[in-house]
Amino acid sequence: MSFIGGLFDSNEGELRRLRKIAARVNTLEEETARLGEADLAETTVRMRERLAKGETVDDILPEVFARVREAAKRTLGQRHFDVQLLGGLALHKGHIAEMKTGEGKTLVASLALYLNALEGKGAHLVTTNDYLAKTGAGWMGPIYQALGASVSYIAHEKSAVYDPAVELEAVDPRHRHWRDVSRREAYLADITYGQNSEFGFDYLRDNMLMELTDQVQRGLHYAIVDEADSILIDEARTPLIISSPAEDATETYYSFARVATQLEPERDYVVEEKHHAANLTEEGIARAERLLRVKNLYEGDVTAVHYLDNAVKAKALYHRDKEYVVKDGEVVIVDEFTGRLMPGRRWSDGLHQAVEAKEGLKIQRETRTFATITIQNYFRMYAKLAGMTGTAATEAEELYKVYKLEVTQVPTNKPMVRADLHDLVYKTEQGKWNAVVAEVKERNEQGQPVLIGTTSMEKSERLSEELKRHGIKHEILNAKNHEREALIIANAGQDGAVTLSTNMAGRGVDILLGPGVVAKGGLHVIGTERHEARRIDNQLRGRSGRQGDPGSSRFYSSLEDDLIRIFASERVAGLMARLGFDDTVPIESGMVTGAITQAQIKVEGRNFDIRKRALEFDDVLNNQRNVIYDQRRKILEKGNVRETVVGFLHDEAAAMVDAHAVSSDPEEWDRTGLAAALGPMLSRADEITATTFADAASLDELREKVGELVDETYERRETNLGEELARVVERWILLRTIDIHWVEHLTAMEELREGIYLRGYGQQDPLVAYKREAHTFFEEMSARIASGVAQQILRVTVKTAEQAEREEQEQARDAQGQAQPQRAFGQPSGNGRTAVATAAPPKAKLGRNDPCWCGSGKKYKRCHGR
Repeated sequence: MSFIGGLFDSNEGELRRLRKIAARVNTLEEETARLGEADLAETTVRMRERLAKGETVDDILPEVFARVREAAKRTLGQRHFDVQLLGGLALHKGHIAEMKTGEGKTLVASLALYLNALEGKGAHLVTTNDYLAKTGAGWMGPIYQALGASVSYIAHEKSAVYDPAVELEAVDPRHRHWRDVSRREAYLADITYGQNSEFGFDYLRDNMLMELTDQVQRGLHYAIVDEADSILIDEARTPLIISSPAEDATETYYSFARVATQLEPERDYVVEEKHHAANLTEEGIARAERLLRVKNLYEGDVTAVHYLDNAVKAKALYHRDKEYVVKDGEVVIVDEFTGRLMPGRRWSDGLHQAVEAKEGLKIQRETRTFATITIQNYFRMYAKLAGMTGTAATEAEELYKVYKLEVTQVPTNKPMVRADLHDLVYKTEQGKWNAVVAEVKERNEQGQPVLIGTTSMEKSERLSEELKRHGIKHEILNAKNHEREALIIANAGQDGAVTLSTNMAGRGVDILLGPGVVAKGGLHVIGTERHEARRIDNQLRGRSGRQGDPGSSRFYSSLEDDLIRIFASERVAGLMARLGFDDTVPIESGMVTGAITQAQIKVEGRNFDIRKRALEFDDVLNNQRNVIYDQRRKILEKGNVRETVVGFLHDEAAAMVDAHAVSSDPEEWDRTGLAAALGPMLSRADEITATTFADAASLDELREKVGELVDETYERRETNLGEELARVVERWILLRTIDIHWVEHLTAMEELREGIYLRGYGQQDPLVAYKREAHTFFEEMSARIASGVAQQILRVTVKTAEQAEREEQEQARDAQGQAQPQRAFGQPSGNGRTAVATAAPPKAKLGRNDPCWCGSGKKYKRCHGR
């Protein structure tokens, strides 16, 4: 039995169990309706008292759900349907709740969010953008307020808590009652809504701070991920990166871009569309070497190969108005799944710079990583994780294997009556476009609204020209006019509306049918090409037939479409040949639809394997990060690291003895060398000389003498500083040293990862080699941290307040300003690695009163300037 087949069998059993609990909630409805406003407002306090006395959240669940439903009825005039209770129960159990478009996922989430927030550890609702976070929290805010709970939202450089006493000027009533608060206060709210990357960046920043009290998050207790397939699969491997500008290589990128323009496809490089790769041929390498005037690209420093590969990729694989657009002199990535622009995101590993060079634009410098985590690994840290989406069943295997998340398919409140028609497949792309236009024209003349989905901006604009030529008025929704997205989608269900949408632009916004449209068949959805992932097709179909509305959908394909051409052309072409179809007549056959579906399953499996393999590599660095961050947290919590620091000093001193006294014969000892090494570390270079060790007659006596010097110097230092200040200095030095060497380690790991696949040519498993070398790197880093602390701890200078004030004034005069935060990332598919970057320490000297580079919002002197 397939994984999907097993899913459907287990789903019915799960729904039976959930319906029994939902029935208990329903029995409490009348009783709950008799509660006064004050009784309802005390729900949070009363339920927490019960939990404190030993009851569990499962014990109080029926009563809590009944009260949330009652609060929704009183504040929003909306009552949770029984199927919405099932969705809330699935979310509470830590499942992915698959709920169709228009079934009220936002309202469903309020049930599980509130219940899990009662444990007092915070509950997070994760969205795909800041707008949805603010809107969702503002919409559900009255429910939580009525129950005595607090709710907040976090956005880029902003956080606020819901407060009915505040009345802001806003067109959307859900945006009116917000009071700005600190990031920490926002996380202290019972429930917090926010964009996925904002949660991740706050986690990274918290693990770069020098004081525990400055951290904003309070643990990762429970999260519901909205549009879970998009965040947990499409963006799973998107790294969140805090970085700073690296060395400038602008002219190098331009040089290699010029070389790439002189290379010809097939002759000099071969494009592999299946793997999204462009590989140089022998002739191409030779031509590049002649153009660059080098004898051998692969000899010595091979960074030139990296630049050349990126230049060829930029030319062959990344096309303007498809993978990116040029806007205001910058390359802006287009999300391949939604068609939305992603301003501020950048491809990693120099690829973005290569595209900028190809376009002749100003090149933004590469960055050096200070902290990083993939979205996938961030969400795996939550004690309990759940998700909501309209399409999860086809990805159930991956969601379970990676996140241990089961999928529960929640039935619709009203039966689905949408008619999903067989695919029509044409031999040529032009034949397909002609047929699409003909159907749009026919349905438009009848007044039926039509939503057309395309796979790229380029194709949406081509189809738009075809529609204009036939006099069909339409709205076009793609990355170039996403500002009007909500308005366009809101009108897409009106009489005679024709809306052209790139992929799933407008996802998350319901299309409501206008007057008289139901009688005309509801919304008709046309897909102009099958996507690699079936769930993207299902999302497009799901725009029609919401809440029992009538509707229909059909996909048009051609043998020239990417999916069929690359993965299924022979099978489909063979069927067409056997059935005797010419270029203008389509096949409408379950066999053809099945062949296309099999191609999609094949691609999904391949992409899953790629992501799974990449996760195995990611887990290596993830485990190391967990160790480092755990060490940092323990240092911050403990405060007193005296024992650790003294141990580092003795270990470093012992290593010096071993290095300068390799023989048991005192005559062969290098006492001068030992003094030269030990003296500076103890800040006693003038006192410690070769004669200091003259009385030592054995290695044990020498080690004892050195140990005494360490203890004597340390205790003298501790007395001079005072115990309290000594502890502060030790903690600061230890944290700072860990951070410095962790950054260097991240750079080393990036370089190791880039080249490790070459081990496969030497019959080595790249993953095994990566794990082995990564372990060695980590051990070496740990040793450098210990040595670094020992070398610094007795040399550090502690200034008086007056001295610090004078230096602060000098720095303020010299300050050059602060670099703007950067953000970056690339493709989150199974084909390529992506990157996201945010605020970073700039090269310009910061004044102590300037905002810290890490984005904490604190002054530099109170953060990384301590």
